[in-house]
Amino acid sequence: MPQQDSRTGTALVVVAHHRTDSLTAHTARRAAARLEAAGYRIDMLDLHAEGFDPRMNASDQPDWGDREKPYSDEVHAHMRRLLDADVVVAVFPVYWQSVPAILKGWIDRVWNYGFAYGRSKPRLAGKRILWLGLAGATGDDPLVKGMRAVLETGLSEGIAYYCGFSHSTVGLLTDAEERPQSVDAEGNLRVGEAVTDAEREAQYADLDRRAREFVEGLAADAPATA
Repeated sequence: MPQQDSRTGTALVVVAHHRTDSLTAHTARRAAARLEAAGYRIDMLDLHAEGFDPRMNASDQPDWGDREKPYSDEVHAHMRRLLDADVVVAVFPVYWQSVPAILKGWIDRVWNYGFAYGRSKPRLAGKRILWLGLAGATGDDPLVKGMRAVLETGLSEGIAYYCGFSHSTVGLLTDAEERPQSVDAEGNLRVGEAVTDAEREAQYADLDRRAREFVEGLAADAPATA
């Protein structure tokens, strides 16, 4: 088993997909393996498998007059996992140029007032996060530029940096579908023929390579300690 050194710590890998045999889940497992090889202890959080409820409720609704509000036991358990993590990797399919509802609900309920924000020094300050989003669009689709900008604005600026993270990267992994997808000039979705055999293997190998580069970049950015 890899030996952890002073440059690394705990990586919380968050999976937001309803199928364990999905490409998203595969990508999350590969990311976890690479981080473990780099010396991180892995905390794998599969939101669907663990039955996380993304719906806001009265117990976890922010109280703007009380940043010490005692949230639900479920949320406190997730807060502890976030606090214990040095890096976070969120792996998800891109839905409508955003994250799935279960991941957004996890952020809404867990990254809460008085914990992730609402203090002069956020409790998550200094942590690093990688958002790995799998998209069906092809890499040469003009739509991708805007998709990346929307994700970076919402996830890095609107969430991570607002909550004190020192570094946030959006890794947009295009070409995640067997059948290539693109949008033409009139706004029509064009779906091509499914790739098969060697072409399909090459497509997914390239996606693995791009994901690995993002994860290795996160691991390489770990601050050294004396």
